[in-house]
This record gives sequence, C-alpha cells and structure tokens, in this order.
Amino acid sequence: MVPSSLVDLTPERAVPKPTDIRLLSAQATTETIAYRTPIKFGGRVVTDVLLVDVTVDVETRDGRRSRGLGSMPLGNAWAWPSGNLSAKETLDAMLALTRRQVSEANRCTSFGHPLDLTRELSSTHAALEAEVTRAAKLSAPMPRLAQLVAASPLEAAIHDAYGKALEQNSYNLLGPKWVGADLGHFLSAEFAGEYLDRYTLRQPKARMPLYHLVGALDPLSDADLAAPISDGLPETLPQWIAADGLTHLKIKLAGDHLAWDVDRVVSVEAVAAPAQRLRGCADWNYSLDFNEKCESVEYVLEFLNQLEARSPDAFRRVQYIEQPTHRDLRAHPENRMHRAARIKPVVIDESLVDLESLMLCRELGYTGVALKTCKGHSEALLMGAAAQKYGMFLCVQDLTCPGRSFLHSASLAARMPGVAAIEGNARQYCPAGNRAWADRFPTMFRVTDGTLGTAVLDGPGLGME
Repeated sequence: MVPSSLVDLTPERAVPKPTDIRLLSAQATTETIAYRTPIKFGGRVVTDVLLVDVTVDVETRDGRRSRGLGSMPLGNAWAWPSGNLSAKETLDAMLALTRRQVSEANRCTSFGHPLDLTRELSSTHAALEAEVTRAAKLSAPMPRLAQLVAASPLEAAIHDAYGKALEQNSYNLLGPKWVGADLGHFLSAEFAGEYLDRYTLRQPKARMPLYHLVGALDPLSDADLAAPISDGLPETLPQWIAADGLTHLKIKLAGDHLAWDVDRVVSVEAVAAPAQRLRGCADWNYSLDFNEKCESVEYVLEFLNQLEARSPDAFRRVQYIEQPTHRDLRAHPENRMHRAARIKPVVIDESLVDLESLMLCRELGYTGVALKTCKGHSEALLMGAAAQKYGMFLCVQDLTCPGRSFLHSASLAARMPGVAAIEGNARQYCPAGNRAWADRFPTMFRVTDGTLGTAVLDGPGLGME
C-alpha cells in the first residue's frame, strides 16, 4: 500500500538525509518521430519511434523545489518481441504501463534518494503490468525488460530533478553523504560499505568515440543505393566515414545465416578500409550484434573461424560480441559462452535485467555487460557497479535515442569507468529528433573526428541543462 501521509522512505538500515526528496507531481507526453530510413535487427524492421517525455516536480525536506525531465523511446520491437502479439499491441501496452507508473508516482509521498524512490516504484511494476494485461486482454504478460523500458523516462526525470534541487550533477550525489544505505542494501552483502561514488566519475570524460551502426538494411556502397534519399546526409558507409571521421562501427548480423553474416563483416571491411585510408586512419574497431538469433555458441565459434580465415584484419578489429543467443538464459543453460569469450568479449544486453541475471550470465561464460539507460537509470548505475566489481567488460548502448534521451545515455557512458565508446544512431535513423538539440550541444550532435565532446554533460541533474 502507498502511504497516505508523508513518511520517510528509508530502506532497512538507511539513514534519513536532509537532501532527500519527495515527488510532488509527474506527467508524461508522447511524440512519434518517423525514421529517415528503416532499421532491421533480430529479423524485425522498425520505421518510427514513440518517444515518451516525463516531467516531475520534487521537493527536498527543507523545501527546495525543482523540476526534472526524462525521455526515452519505448522500443517495443527490442524490449518485447512477440510471436503472439502485434507490434501495436505491445507498444500500446507499454505506453499504458508508463502512464500507470506515472500515476503511481503521483501517489508516492515518500522521502528518499532517487535510488530509494525508484526502488519503491519498481516494486509496483508487476502489479501495474498485470492491470495492463487484464485491461487489454493480452494473451501474454509483459516481460520484465519491457517493464523497465516503460519506467525509464520516469526514473531519469527523478534523478534529474534531484540533482537540480541540490544544484549539482546527479552523478556526484551517489556517496554516503546523500544515499541513506550502501550497496549492500541495493545489491548484495558482497557490496557492504560501498557506494556508487566508488564506481562512477566525478567529472565526465572529455571526449569519447562514437559507435556508428551498420544495420542489416543499410547500403554499404553506391551499388547498394537502390533508392537514394538525397536529403543531404551521408547514405553509404564510406560517406559516413568521411563525414564523421568514424573509428567505431557496430555491425548488425542475422545470427541464423552463417554465410551472410561472414560476408557482411568481410564486405564492411572491404568498403571501410579504402575509406579509412583516404583519411589516413589505420586503426578502427567493430562490434558485432547478433540480437539473440544464434542457435548456439557453436555458430559463434564457426563464424569467428570463418571470419578470421577470410579477413584477418576484420577479425582483429572486433572489439566485442553482443548477445548472440536467446535472452532467456535460465531457459537455455546449454548456451554457454566460455569458448567464444576466450576469443572475444561476449556481453549480455537483453538478458540483463537485474543482479540475478548478471550473476547467471557470468556462470554461463559471458564476460561483459551492455548498460542501457532505457532499463532505468538506477538499474544502469547498479549493474555498472556490479560489472566493475567482477572485472567484466563494459559498454553503453542506446535504443536509437534522439535528443535528451541520447544525452542521457551519453552521460552514463561518460561517467562510467571502463566504457570506451558511445553508441548513438538516432543521427542516422531519426535525425529529426536531434534538431532542437544540435545548437545547444554541438559537440554531441555534430561529429567530425569520430568522437563526441562529452565534457559538456556536467550541468545540474543528469547534465543536460
């Protein structure tokens, strides 16, 4: 039950802080942005994005008030792929859940740090999801990943408002002075006495490389341009490399067509190499994303064997492999990644929804995790801390996040030790969502040397003001 009067939201062993906040109000708005060009992943094609913006007003114990903003695409094609429900049904259900989560936030009267508030609100996700499923008469429940995505703009707004209330960057408000309980409470006893300030940076990294997406439908060369868009933006991979000075390419693969996958990476190398030589670049990187479509680790191993045989340079450039097999790790314990991870880091993405899933992935041989702000800001911070403690490879990825949602994702990457690059592909697929932000943050939206100037993400809240 949500308390009917103002109470302290203090988890066991927590200490109330004068900087604790309570929520005064929350509201959500939506905007649909058409893609410039479709993106294909995991066998699904996406042509637009439903962006949810959440605004919250908060108040500290001593009466300071502020407003926080959060933004995130709902990304149902990624968070809730379903063979039984249509894309419209899953998107509508996720939006309905977001609205119920915002309504729940309006009933929350507890005081606490954003880690506390988002934890309390997350405890209602399952009940709210059940209400949505019943109301829509869906034939299948909403997976946990989709629930996290639905709540993520609200979580971002709460963390943003907290920092603004204290006139500080939210990443600098994660130590014992502000948080009433250590990580032993939020994670496990193994983290007793530790706080998130140990696992985050007090200043954002000054610059970070940008990972550019090479989607399964994207033309590599002029010969692939069946219907040019002719909107002034690059359209082929060499054009993108020349315009943005790219050094990091993320390649979407099929996962169920070995010959095509090997050919695709070999073709990317064949097209990228002369383009890089023209600008005097000898060193660039690839990440490979199978979007869970590989049947087993044997597929990954054979892919790597064939890739190394056909293009040793392309093989050498592979920085990591992302989520090759089914996201349900517990249902597929046979999918162990130990042998593949000895060759290249193998990270989980869709599988990572809590500490339990992270521990299971380690048991199954995964050596890295992909952090995403679309799973919730608190969740991303906590999983980033756990991954660092266990010595895992770290990367931060987005959900084709435009505007504020991209800056949020980039701020996490810039504050998380060990993350070497930022993924940001809205500039390719839905640049319309970035236009209002480009003049305010030119170093984040106008790429010329393959890097983003993340030093600017140091303002109050999540850093975007």
